[in-house]
Amino acid sequence: MQDPTHRAGLGKELTHVSKLAVVALGGNAFTVENEAGRYEDQARHAAVMAELIGGMLDDGWLLALVHGNGPQVGNLAIQQEDGADLVPAQPLFSLVAMTQGELGSLITLAVRNATGRTDVTGVLSHVVVDQDDAAFAAPSKPIGPFLTEQEAHRLATDRGWHIREDSGRGWRRIVASPRPVRITEVDAIRQLLRAGHVVVTGGGGGIPVVRGVGGEFECTDAVIDKDYVAAELAVAVGAQALVIVTAIDAVQLDFGTPRQRPIAQMELDEAECHLAQGQFPEGSMGPKIRASTYFLRHGGEVAVITTAALAARGLRCTDPDDSSAGTRLVHRRAATSSEGSTS
Repeated sequence: MQDPTHRAGLGKELTHVSKLAVVALGGNAFTVENEAGRYEDQARHAAVMAELIGGMLDDGWLLALVHGNGPQVGNLAIQQEDGADLVPAQPLFSLVAMTQGELGSLITLAVRNATGRTDVTGVLSHVVVDQDDAAFAAPSKPIGPFLTEQEAHRLATDRGWHIREDSGRGWRRIVASPRPVRITEVDAIRQLLRAGHVVVTGGGGGIPVVRGVGGEFECTDAVIDKDYVAAELAVAVGAQALVIVTAIDAVQLDFGTPRQRPIAQMELDEAECHLAQGQFPEGSMGPKIRASTYFLRHGGEVAVITTAALAARGLRCTDPDDSSAGTRLVHRRAATSSEGSTS
């Protein structure tokens, strides 16, 4: 990592650089499982993440950062409901706005401190969804802490929650998660990126809104998947790359079986075929692959799925067999050196 002052003046230079990436950071990168989730814990994780983001900036990438809020918005909902006898509990969309501000501030300050840049700008964002989206009738997005089955069923009875078991790690509350249609602040985001800013936006998937009967915007209770919003933003601003940060180094095929193996590179058609075959469950890797294929289908060049520590390397990597740099989704698989040689 170079000295932070090295990057302090890069904002104006990046105006002329065509390399633009949208990076999706999971909310669980800041509130880690088995941690209390105190502010100090989240700030510490944000500082580590910011150093890794600095590596992508050092490589000349212009960045927009989107983040999730699943653990945070669920925790805040519990605080709201537990304190409802003293002050009114706020609706879910309002909690999305609160956590967007909280995490947006954490990330903005962390990146400024790690890089020495002052042109790191948070943009409050609303995301239009379709009020007739079937997701409103079928909650699927896990939020908040992991619970025992007994705790989850008690809260479901007491508070009317929808619940489900999550990946063998415990039970969680689930809420509606409609697909994003449009980010209302996209023009402002685009202008900031063109001016060389690092933009933090789309927090928690954005504050969900629908169009009322008179055409006015109305908030609605939901938590939009941040990977889908990141892909939508990447298409809207003409990004070359989409980076989805997750907890594993690379996407695995035949996950949980003796044939489980990492995959370094997938062509677009190949990824869509694996999706159709059920290789990537909707509750885990499915949305990340689906967001990546959407991005590629709409003009993107490459999507990288990996950990924060490997993200910069994943963007640099050109070896189609190197799974130590994450998983890269591309339109056409690059030939290996042996495939390209002639006798």
